[in-house]
Amino acid sequence: MPVTVHHPRYHALRSAMVAWRKAVGLSQVQLAQQLEVGQSYVSKIERGEAYVDVMLFIDWCRACGIEPGTALDRMLAAQPGSVR
Repeated sequence: MPVTVHHPRYHALRSAMVAWRKAVGLSQVQLAQQLEVGQSYVSKIERGEAYVDVMLFIDWCRACGIEPGTALDRMLAAQPGSVR
C-alpha cells in the first residue's frame, strides 16, 4: 500500500508531532512562528491535509525539544511490523 496522508503510519507520525508540540506547551501559532510558516500550514499538517517534509520535521522536533532521530526511533518502536 502506498504511503499517503491517509496511511496508518502517516497518521501515527502526525499524532506524535501533535503530542510533542502539546507536551512542550506550544500553540500552533507559536510553533508556526518558530518554523517561519503560517499557522494554517501547521494545522493542515496536523489534520493530514498536507505532507510534512523531512526538513520541516527536523525543525518541528527541535522546536519541541526532541532530537529528530530520537523522535523517529520512538515513533518506529510504537509501530510493530513497520518496515525498517
